[in-house]
Amino acid sequence: MLGKPFASLISIAIGLAAVMPPAFADGDVEVHSRIITDFQIGSDETKFGSLEFLGGLEMVSPQRLFGSLSSIRFRPDKTHFVGVLDTGHWMTGRIERDPKGRLSGLADVAIAPMRNRAGRSFEGKGHMDAEGLALRNDGILVSFEQDHRVDIYPDPGFEALPAIETIPIPFPKKSLRANRGFETTVVAPIDSALKGGTLIVAERSLDTSGNALAAILDGPLKGKLALAHYGDFDATDGAFLPDGDLLLLERRFNMAEGIGMRIRRIKAADIRPGAVMDGEILLQGDFGYQIDNMEGLDTFTAEDGTTHLVIVSDDNHSILQRNLMLEFRLLEPRAGDTAHLQN
Repeated sequence: MLGKPFASLISIAIGLAAVMPPAFADGDVEVHSRIITDFQIGSDETKFGSLEFLGGLEMVSPQRLFGSLSSIRFRPDKTHFVGVLDTGHWMTGRIERDPKGRLSGLADVAIAPMRNRAGRSFEGKGHMDAEGLALRNDGILVSFEQDHRVDIYPDPGFEALPAIETIPIPFPKKSLRANRGFETTVVAPIDSALKGGTLIVAERSLDTSGNALAAILDGPLKGKLALAHYGDFDATDGAFLPDGDLLLLERRFNMAEGIGMRIRRIKAADIRPGAVMDGEILLQGDFGYQIDNMEGLDTFTAEDGTTHLVIVSDDNHSILQRNLMLEFRLLEPRAGDTAHLQN
């Protein structure tokens, strides 16, 4: 979810920060995509530090529920995905690729209302402001802002069934800011030190030292930790790499600097109870790049063994913003490579 400064800017421009659709919708959703070939506007450069830009999409749909995508996770086939919208909806579908393997569109897209543990659906963000998403063997985990919680949904069946369990969060709700709660929910690899544990990271609910609240909810390293918070960049999503390192997506918007995004890599050894996580910046961009309100990030291992990153934006159902999907390849540094990875 975009912070108050940007919401105020949109409010001044169009009189409304986000237009809530009037009703729920299920079924096939028509999506039109424009292919993005350059990440840096006006440049054909593809290498950005340790990331290589592979292509992207700008997506629109006549279905008014399409948009406000907060998080996305890919199924093992690396094609089908599950996403959550901060309007309290699921979005499922699959990506399409052109003959060269680049993103070319979305297909089989469906949107359905989410249901709480009581089986109720809510229009609006007071109860079902879905922000974080993680897939694991026993179901789908979703973190919510406003009514702060992490719910588990059955998988398969999540599109039509209510949440089956709520995982306790080890922080009092009064310590969590309504619009700055746990936007990052991610499950670690089973063979990592966390042994498949679930990590949550707050957007901008801070401790007394100014670091963002975080916790490992289960597993052998269950406990509280924090994320080093710098300036106006806030964590919005993340994904674990096979080696246990965490890629963290962060988003910035303020009146002085405008919109920005960056990706940090946090070492596996630094993800433990009592730690303050921090890491190397792999990529940083502003409005000189094809970005918007970037909120979702996932990774998968491609057929050639390389790691791909897919990043998506939340348009807040605003005519001033875009629904984007960007794909990168992680270029692991070679021995002796001293190139600075920040763009």
